[in-house]
Amino acid sequence: MEFKIQNKMVGDGHPVFFIAEAGVNHNGSIEIGKKLIDKAVDSHADAVKFQTFKTESIITPGAPKSTKSTYHVETTGGDNEQSWFDLLKTQEMSADMHAELIEYCNKKEIIFLSTPYDEESVDLLVELNVPAFKIASTDTSNIPLLSYIAQKGRPMIISTAMATMDEVTKAVKTIKKHGVKDFAVMQCTGNYPSRLKDSHLRVLQTYREKLKCIIGYSDHTEELINPVAATAMGSKIYEKHFTLDKTLPGPDHRMSLEPDELKKTIKAIRDVEKALGSANKQVLVVEKENREKLRKSIVANKDIKQGTIILKEMIAIKRPGNGIPPEQIKSVVGQEAKVDIRAGTVINLEMVNGD
Repeated sequence: MEFKIQNKMVGDGHPVFFIAEAGVNHNGSIEIGKKLIDKAVDSHADAVKFQTFKTESIITPGAPKSTKSTYHVETTGGDNEQSWFDLLKTQEMSADMHAELIEYCNKKEIIFLSTPYDEESVDLLVELNVPAFKIASTDTSNIPLLSYIAQKGRPMIISTAMATMDEVTKAVKTIKKHGVKDFAVMQCTGNYPSRLKDSHLRVLQTYREKLKCIIGYSDHTEELINPVAATAMGSKIYEKHFTLDKTLPGPDHRMSLEPDELKKTIKAIRDVEKALGSANKQVLVVEKENREKLRKSIVANKDIKQGTIILKEMIAIKRPGNGIPPEQIKSVVGQEAKVDIRAGTVINLEMVNGD
């Protein structure tokens, strides 16, 4: 299973597609947005992803802030200080900001992605030729929006925090009904920061088996183990929030990686990929010298005169491994010595009267 996002192949046989999630950490600033792109490039991410929405289309003016284990209240204050609606308004990106950031990404040779939260935002991303759609976990069950996006005919990556398996299955059936063949499903846990014990990475296997799709992981944990574990389990897409500085004001900075942490995370994934290597068991070039030195051969355990029928007690199995291997012991025992064989000699077939 594989598909293409811009100039990158995603899926089996390809490196993990790493999405550096800038999200709303630009704080409405084009300058911060460009600095985030620079850090994503410097960290060797495959894509940098933002969020596209019209506040009026996704939330009512009186909607309360998500507590997310009190996280957003802690990071942005209670509703009496600034409403969730007003906060989101400060995080919107205009069409011009989108266009400028996309142009900057093209210049820096990194893929620009964004998550649309409403139909108007979907249309903007289509107009700007964004190559794929990343679906937020908040919209896993938003069948009307999934249907609308699916009809645009572009690859879709669906996050699944806070969802039941039935909801995930329905989401996949919905996009497939509209002709989407290129898609991935991401395991995710919907609180910030997320505890390791709430990761449930085995869900990746469930998605792979039940949904027959490319799998990925959207990570909200603070530790470095999940990039390693998820990659080893077959995750082909990895997404992680990042920021320029955890202390910046805004809802997501505190649980995001700083640039040096982003580098470490991507490096950990690339190191796992190196370690995973090939599924074909073979003798490696780097093993050949030690294979000969450390494996064992059939060796004379005592002096054996020419013409003697070799008995088992006359031989031993010792290093090095450049003679007759132990599994061929029957080619030696019971055979006649063709030459005098001194004790400690590695026996070869020319020394015995084999058939």
